[in-house]
Amino acid sequence: MRPFTTSAATKKPLLGLLLLVELAVAVVLVFRPVGGAPEAPTPPTATHASLDVPTTPSDPMVLRDGRTVSLMSLGGAQTADLESRVWGELDGAADAVTAFWGDQWPRNIVVVLTGTDEEFRALGVADPDIAAATTAQRIVFAPGASSMSDASLRIVLRHELFHYAARSRTAADAPRWLTEGVADFVGRPPTPKPDRRGADALAHLPSDADLDTVGSVRSLAYDRAWWFSRFVASRYGADALRNLYVTACGPGHPDQATAIKQALGADTPQVVAAWRAWLGG
Repeated sequence: MRPFTTSAATKKPLLGLLLLVELAVAVVLVFRPVGGAPEAPTPPTATHASLDVPTTPSDPMVLRDGRTVSLMSLGGAQTADLESRVWGELDGAADAVTAFWGDQWPRNIVVVLTGTDEEFRALGVADPDIAAATTAQRIVFAPGASSMSDASLRIVLRHELFHYAARSRTAADAPRWLTEGVADFVGRPPTPKPDRRGADALAHLPSDADLDTVGSVRSLAYDRAWWFSRFVASRYGADALRNLYVTACGPGHPDQATAIKQALGADTPQVVAAWRAWLGG
């Protein structure tokens, strides 16, 4: 994780406090394909007015698993509907994370809903294609999240909540493509396998550099990471995928090839060949 600052923090003491957090590896792209799920729309144009909105967190909500959630809305009336929708998805999101990761993750969750692009940038997220981000202390939603469909919001929240759950076991130099692919495995619903042409395009391990590009290259990188995670869970089991994450992404992790060998018991070319056959089967 990397520290960050921005001059926008001087406009609101709370934002100044939030700027002490570090941006984690988690981001969800608004425009990338998400299998059969609807795509989230373009964020609306930002205004400066909501920088002056009082930022009082809600009373903590207790989830059915006993975790507490504090939700902070910076957008006033424009994020009121999003606030209620997030509340409605949190129990299911926590259950999805626990089903994969186990119960050993933070008992207290903080979610911030921003009302403007300025607020989102003040929290360290400058990419206009980002719907949400997970920091060292909280999940932050972009203003455009208010316009997402229920299906897209569900994916984003589960994706980010996994990052929130796994952050203490994720090294700063973890392979981002794998952290994103596993988060998508938790967040995205399964879809039918692609046709042969699609399988040939997908069955290549992405790189972190691919995630830093724009447009179709980045979208394809996320899809490849997701399909690889789905393959590992299908062929080796969900526990093996979790073990791969811990081995490849945890503090002091080995190089990628060694991590795959240790977690899956096969060399990378063998795993990729099996992945390609699985996709095309």
